[in-house]
Amino acid sequence: MLTRRRFLAGCGAVPFLSYLNPHSAFAATPPTMLVMAMQLDNMTSLDPHESFEAVGSEIVGNLYQRLVMPNPLKPSEVKGELATHWEVSNEGKTFTFHIDPKAKFSDGTPVTAEDAAFSLQRAVKMDKSPSFIINQFGFTKDNVEQHITAPDASTLVLNLDKPAAESFLLYCLSAPVGSIVQKKAALANQQDGDFGYAWIKQHSAGSGPFTLRSWKASESIILEKNPHFQTDSKIQRVIMKHITDPAAQLLMLQKGDVDIARDLTSEQLRPIVNDSEFNVIRRDVSTIMLMSCNTTNELLKKPQVWQALKWAIDYEAIQKNIIPLTHRVHQSFLPGGFPAALDDTPFHQDVAKAKALLTEAGYPDGFEITIDHYSAQPYPDIAQAIQTQLGAVGIKAKLVSSENRAVLTKMRARQHQLAITAWGADYFDPNSNTEAFCVNVDNTENARSRTLAWRCGWSDEKFNTLTEQALHESDSAKRIALYETIQREHREHSPFIFLMQNTLPIVCRKNISGVNMTVLRDNPYYQVKKA
Repeated sequence: MLTRRRFLAGCGAVPFLSYLNPHSAFAATPPTMLVMAMQLDNMTSLDPHESFEAVGSEIVGNLYQRLVMPNPLKPSEVKGELATHWEVSNEGKTFTFHIDPKAKFSDGTPVTAEDAAFSLQRAVKMDKSPSFIINQFGFTKDNVEQHITAPDASTLVLNLDKPAAESFLLYCLSAPVGSIVQKKAALANQQDGDFGYAWIKQHSAGSGPFTLRSWKASESIILEKNPHFQTDSKIQRVIMKHITDPAAQLLMLQKGDVDIARDLTSEQLRPIVNDSEFNVIRRDVSTIMLMSCNTTNELLKKPQVWQALKWAIDYEAIQKNIIPLTHRVHQSFLPGGFPAALDDTPFHQDVAKAKALLTEAGYPDGFEITIDHYSAQPYPDIAQAIQTQLGAVGIKAKLVSSENRAVLTKMRARQHQLAITAWGADYFDPNSNTEAFCVNVDNTENARSRTLAWRCGWSDEKFNTLTEQALHESDSAKRIALYETIQREHREHSPFIFLMQNTLPIVCRKNISGVNMTVLRDNPYYQVKKA
């Protein structure tokens, strides 16, 4: 039961929003204002060349524009955002973009190719976490000014040392790190040559539909409409309120204090999913839940054991009974909604087949093993279900529950046996997850590249080669076909058991429409309408 104490704890002792009557706990939100209750505590920066968390990247997408963006209705296509069109020449080594002359920053200044060149150079020179997405094309702090240039106000040129597949480069430029910031604003506010980094973390300098009015960490974020962004949206202000407790979010939604609740679990969703007062929007996002086998462990070295685990799990029962409204069964490393993603589910529970595979591996009576998992729900319930299902084939699993970072730290040191975790794609291209799950060219303890494959001590030259081939394939159709082949081979012959894909629920009051969340959590607030 939701008590007043629990509700106030969920609000984290943060004052109610300023538009509320101070003598009333709840009030209807104004018609030109969009108010959301959501968890904001994982954000560290709103600088687009540093922000790498899901919520931060979502907000950055409303403050800034990029040269190109994936078509949400057809993931295999890329459409221009700040770039009206582009050409590829010099055998795939020169990319020329033409900037939209109508695009303007929030102060009314036109967006130029010089701003775009400065922004991509800035991402490389600052070298924050997401910079690797741009650096994959050979850019360094020393050469980026020569390789990324603006010969005139409307033309941006990227010159690469090696050819790149057009789709790969475009998808990488569509990541938040490809956001275009206003050069004049960044340099006017720089401190000690930081390219305006300290200032932009708390301000905005973009051409997106909104500007940043304020951000109070783990408290609230307020955005205001950019008057120079071309839209007929009536939303003048967006307020995001940090509410940690999903039950508190639901109560605020029911009372009309917020328009949208973003973090409701199946527990809160069940009683309102058919309530005419609310619209429940569910969107696949790029987070994949999986179980990983550490093949450096003697018990987990053989492919027959990996196969046995895949056939021992009852995927459908877990989804229907534990996470029916927040996840769906998914059994490959590319999330649904990505180019080349496979949505078929070939594995299902087959106890006899799993036992036969264990016998073939030399374990007719099974074995004992530990499973690390996140302590936050729904992971404990899922781990218990898997524990029971593995027990049916003779595998006795001991569960070890820890915070996310503790589980990940253990995996990064190759100290786990089995681990149930989640993984989200870094950018909208098949290579993002393919490299993570398939590539391990140095399996030693001193390896420089420690992919998920490395963390599990698994290296297969066939997958190293296929991934490299797909990455550089210039023909888009052939490239997609290669990634489909890699996924089919991988789920059959790798030590990864893919379980679910996160289906993010966004719960709105009935007067809200136009919410559009993409698989990489791009969520354009200006498209939202209030009746």
